Amino acid sequence: MPPELVSRRSALTAALGFGAAALGVTGCGTPASPAAPDAPAVDRGGDVAGRTFGAEWERHARTIMSWPASTGIWGEDLPAVQADIARLAQAVAEFESVVLLAAPADEDRVRAAVGAEVEVVPIPTDDLWARDTAPVFVQDAGKATGVDFNFNGWGGKQRHPNDSRVAAAVLERYRLPRVAAPLIAEGGALETDGQGTLLVTESSLVNDNRNPGKDRRQVEADLEQTLGVRKVIWLAGVKGQDITDAHVDCLVRYVAPGVVLLDKAFPGSPPDVWSRSAEQARGVLTEATDAAGRRLRVVDLPQPDPDRITGRGEAFVSSYANFYVANGAVFLPKFGDAESDDRARGILGEHFPGREVVLVPIDAIAAGGGGIHCSTHDMPG
Repeated sequence: MPPELVSRRSALTAALGFGAAALGVTGCGTPASPAAPDAPAVDRGGDVAGRTFGAEWERHARTIMSWPASTGIWGEDLPAVQADIARLAQAVAEFESVVLLAAPADEDRVRAAVGAEVEVVPIPTDDLWARDTAPVFVQDAGKATGVDFNFNGWGGKQRHPNDSRVAAAVLERYRLPRVAAPLIAEGGALETDGQGTLLVTESSLVNDNRNPGKDRRQVEADLEQTLGVRKVIWLAGVKGQDITDAHVDCLVRYVAPGVVLLDKAFPGSPPDVWSRSAEQARGVLTEATDAAGRRLRVVDLPQPDPDRITGRGEAFVSSYANFYVANGAVFLPKFGDAESDDRARGILGEHFPGREVVLVPIDAIAAGGGGIHCSTHDMPG
């Protein structure tokens, strides 16, 4: 396996010298990478005062996904991962338009895999993590604008020469303005209520592998100006235990302004870095107020029984928090523990009563250190 192309979790193991036992199974996911972009240009791209970062449950024009094509990344697991992506794309396409990015040489094969309901767009990619590589969309005075957060392989842990250009390529294709962010981040690191509040983990953003020399105050100022948010709630996260440095989208998610779902370990699970991170987040969230001055209501979203799930692997992500909200539906991982799957579906259904909750098997994606949210990116309509 080429050293620059390895799975999301094994990349971190190799880079930091951890053994397999050092890696948790419920996270989502140094020196600069050779693929890291130059220092990002500061191009605010419009009237910052009129900029808003919408919630995922707002209307979408389409969902963006990416086709995994490299055996160097996935090895013998590639066919199973491709099958998961095809299944997920087809499921989302029943509710809204889906565009699947793929290298031009792969277009015909990908179209055969996903069917006519999914649009295949010839933009080369390295892997499937569209949440982190596609632009983060904001509204500038009602006009859709894309923020390019200068993807650098999660802090130089992998080389992603194609994925580092995805954001700009998508915006060029859809003729949308591009904002070059003054910091490095990924879409999975950002969670908003659509009303000016942003949830983030300090481990992912205040990190020399992405934003060397910047402290929390400076990163917060950049986020507020770039996204138009007014309040940033900081969670500690976990540094150096998964390739994302603990993205927020596997930990806590908004389901409405003032209401969040928090990942919770299966009862009886031994404490680890991930469960301690969730409890730290709970303490912050229960004391925090949002941009409107509201206290947050924190609702537990329990994980499945690890002895009953159908997926396996040291990198397996068993968090239901990595769900995706689409037009008319919420997409939730189906882990194979029927009782827990049904419970999670009920919780999401309670908070999204006007949407169908669709369970999708994604064991191959989850074994690679990600989930449904990691694999999708909403473009506002």
